[in-house]
Amino acid sequence: MTSRVRALAVSVFTMFVLTACRPSATPRAATAIPSRPNMVFVLLDDARYDDLIDHPFAELPNLKRLVREGASFTNFHTSAPLCSPSRAVFMTGQYPYRNGIVDNGERAEQSHRIVTFPKLLHDAGYRTGFFGKWHMGHADDSPRPGFDRWVSFVGQGVYFDPDLNIDGKPAKARGYMSEILTEHAVSFIESAPDTQPFLVVMAQKAVHPETYPNFVRSFPPAPRDAQQYHDATIPHGPSWRAPLTGKPALQRPYDVSDPRSPAGGLPDSVVRDRLRMLSAIDRSLGELVATLERRGLRDNTVIVVTSDQGFFYGEFGLAQERRLAYEPSIHIPFIMRYPRLAKPGSQPRTLASNVDVAPTLLALGGVSAPASMDGRSLLPALAADTAQVRKELLVEYYSDTEFPRVKGMGYKAVRTSRYKYIRYDELRGMDEVYDLVKDPHELDNLYPNRVPPAVMADLTARLDKLLSAR
Repeated sequence: MTSRVRALAVSVFTMFVLTACRPSATPRAATAIPSRPNMVFVLLDDARYDDLIDHPFAELPNLKRLVREGASFTNFHTSAPLCSPSRAVFMTGQYPYRNGIVDNGERAEQSHRIVTFPKLLHDAGYRTGFFGKWHMGHADDSPRPGFDRWVSFVGQGVYFDPDLNIDGKPAKARGYMSEILTEHAVSFIESAPDTQPFLVVMAQKAVHPETYPNFVRSFPPAPRDAQQYHDATIPHGPSWRAPLTGKPALQRPYDVSDPRSPAGGLPDSVVRDRLRMLSAIDRSLGELVATLERRGLRDNTVIVVTSDQGFFYGEFGLAQERRLAYEPSIHIPFIMRYPRLAKPGSQPRTLASNVDVAPTLLALGGVSAPASMDGRSLLPALAADTAQVRKELLVEYYSDTEFPRVKGMGYKAVRTSRYKYIRYDELRGMDEVYDLVKDPHELDNLYPNRVPPAVMADLTARLDKLLSAR
């Protein structure tokens, strides 16, 4: 097949999917698409974009293979840089203000009611399995609607010898969490019938910290990885320990005794531990792909790897306050391998966020996205790297009291391909505007006096429009 014919075939298939999946009030199966693909959706926890993409020394051969063989989005973000809200955005294709999961509080009851893309795929004939951290609810680890197989745990869980909930029954596991979840997901794939497409949602606990009082064993790698990178130098960008000039919200006094937020950010030794933890994740990806290959399913399976949000390594002196709207927290990886649509080695440049994942996977599964979804399908960006799916995206944080330094810093932010405007809900006169083309590390806040009036008016209108549907 010539490259021109191949491109035409991809274009026709993409148009076919998009036509079958226009939003409607009631989700329905689209019968026109043959051979619906299987899906393996891997969601990491607190993994930064630069932890996974083009890292100078992290050894992640299986992840790099997926990047070579698929599409790696360069401008992908979370719309809610906090565990529970971000996971709800991924699952529902809705911003937090719409799905109701706005913080890490007790949201179990609400999370049983939200309409998720796995539930819609399940109702359309997919066999579905969930493996890992649900987190929308701290004490309720019971199966959520729409899953045929459920392996989860209470709250954040633990890394070694975890207590699990398997299909509604308690179970004790032995070993390292990343490897345990992989074993269950592999078993699910191996037992999948040939006549039914399947969805695996693998929500790894890694690389979230396990303990908060101090950094001793907060990020425990698998024992076999404990000595990796011991001589490696951690790279630091221009915003690492940068002065807080122009950031009045961060200049406010706070309790500096909080051990979770050491002065200057994470010690390099802790960053090394986080990178070591990714080795088990990488082996997990290798096992999942190998299982698909053994069954002859690799090229008819959509494989996605992403993260709920990033993390601070000392940018502006921050550590675990990843709730804020700066790029190390909201810029996350999004990798998709699917030979039918994702060109090997492609790098789609469209502005996109996790609100767009649910409608994308529904489209691939031949299921119409509900009209209540805020996201947009990313399939056009797979057909052409330069295609633009959206011109702006919303980022939300509803303030909590977990970290003293960010108390009261609830915000609504709009990000375009060039600018970011952070509007704080309660902190008057402390908003921030950055020109990300001239100032990608967000060192120079233009608000209030140096923002061109037309730019400020445009950003304000965009943000107000994003919020107007609530």
